[in-house]
Amino acid sequence: MSFFSFLKQNWPELSTLLRQHLSLVLISTFVAVAIGIPTGILLTRKKSLRGPVLGIANIMQTIPSLALFGFLIPLPFIGGIGARTAIVALVVYALLPIIRNTVTGIVGVDPNVREAAVAMGMTSRQILWQVELPLAMPVIITGVRVAMVIAIGVATIAAAVGAGGLGVYIFRGLRQYDNHLLLAGAVPAALMALAADFGLGLLESYFSVAHKQSAGKTSGRKKFMFAATAAIIAVVITGIYVGSRESRSRSSQPQDARVVVGSKDFTESAILAEIVAQMLEARGVTVERKYELGGNLPHDAMLAGRLDLYPEYTGTSYTAILHHQPINDPRAVYEQVKTEYAQKFGIAVSEPLGFENTFAILIRGAEARRLKLKTISDAVPYARNWHAGFGQDFMSRADGYPGFSKAYGLKFAEQPREMDLSLTYIALSSGQVDLIAGNSTEGRIAALDLFQLEDDRHYFPPYEAVYLVRQDTLARVAQLREVLAKLAHAISTDEMRQLNYEVDANKRGQAEVVREWLKKKGF
Repeated sequence: MSFFSFLKQNWPELSTLLRQHLSLVLISTFVAVAIGIPTGILLTRKKSLRGPVLGIANIMQTIPSLALFGFLIPLPFIGGIGARTAIVALVVYALLPIIRNTVTGIVGVDPNVREAAVAMGMTSRQILWQVELPLAMPVIITGVRVAMVIAIGVATIAAAVGAGGLGVYIFRGLRQYDNHLLLAGAVPAALMALAADFGLGLLESYFSVAHKQSAGKTSGRKKFMFAATAAIIAVVITGIYVGSRESRSRSSQPQDARVVVGSKDFTESAILAEIVAQMLEARGVTVERKYELGGNLPHDAMLAGRLDLYPEYTGTSYTAILHHQPINDPRAVYEQVKTEYAQKFGIAVSEPLGFENTFAILIRGAEARRLKLKTISDAVPYARNWHAGFGQDFMSRADGYPGFSKAYGLKFAEQPREMDLSLTYIALSSGQVDLIAGNSTEGRIAALDLFQLEDDRHYFPPYEAVYLVRQDTLARVAQLREVLAKLAHAISTDEMRQLNYEVDANKRGQAEVVREWLKKKGF
């Protein structure tokens, strides 16, 4: 399929993501301007506040986006899952250039011009509106220009908190090794940034001193500003109206008939979430999907009451959330997770789904056949000349790289490269690294001719797939208990790997793949 055929086939979804991305950028930039310019003006009048306020804005801009999302999710009113959290984060990132350029523009006005205005009897308010702001406007617009370009780029990360936008295609493309998805997400975002930069550049030149000196342009400039302001306000009001209408629609639904289903940011998690979502919808339950949430955001969102259910793995809960040292007894891990989640978080743990998704130590299939490698221990002598690449999760967890390398006495040619998990498969397949830690049910293992080395020393703890669900949700939605009971021990490892393969290798939509599987299983 050509890229243009892909765009034609997926245009309805792409247009929705474009609209979401544009709304996030315009609303956040408008709010940042409404806050940033008055703040900048205040700092020119209160010099003692200038250093602290600019310092705080500078610090806020340095916070990594995913970390900021994690901080915001539990907060009332401004947090949660979806567009609201993304807009708050984008406003935070956009404030610094707007405030700083407003201060720079006003402070940079020639003192002789101010003195002339005072000599003419102008008040402080008149000097601000008729002298300082018009002369500072090109610099201020430069700040808005920088802020909007930053917002367009950072908005791609908003997909990690369920806010939609073009980042959905970028993350999905990385997971599925699909250049069409990557291009469909990256190219419109790049074009949007270029268009914003060019358009605001024209507006900046429109307010330049040279243009102001052109005769007969004052009336045209006022009309232009009025039209631009009206257009921006219309976009913001439309976005707020759509968001409030969706909010009213959700709140008008009976609470016992609505479930918010989430997933982590990889294919298998989204498939498992979609299975529950479709089964609930078939039983008359309204489902709100919040998929592809990064890091521990699903856990944080569930604790904050923003999420009712998401798929998880017992070993992950046991080590990464409950911070226990890894053990090898699957039943002991499951019972401990079930007990502690109920006591500490008010969260119920479903029966295991029937398969494990443990860390899979992978090498290229051709290399395994050439060297006749079967186990991790077989690979240890060769590892001294190999380069390894691991996801951030594996590098930081108690059951990850530090303990794993010690258990096997593994040493590599250099310190393992830490990267996004989805990219490790591509790096291994293309020869950039020689060994990675993937997921045992990953569909790309077969698609990319990778080989899983046996964990012959049984280092990794059990990772049985389960669903985590809020106990209050389980009590109010009777259909949910029925659905979870049907899914207990219902998915084999081969079935899960095939579902992943259909999405990742055959590039099929997860909803379609799940629908076929449910029909086949009689669910």
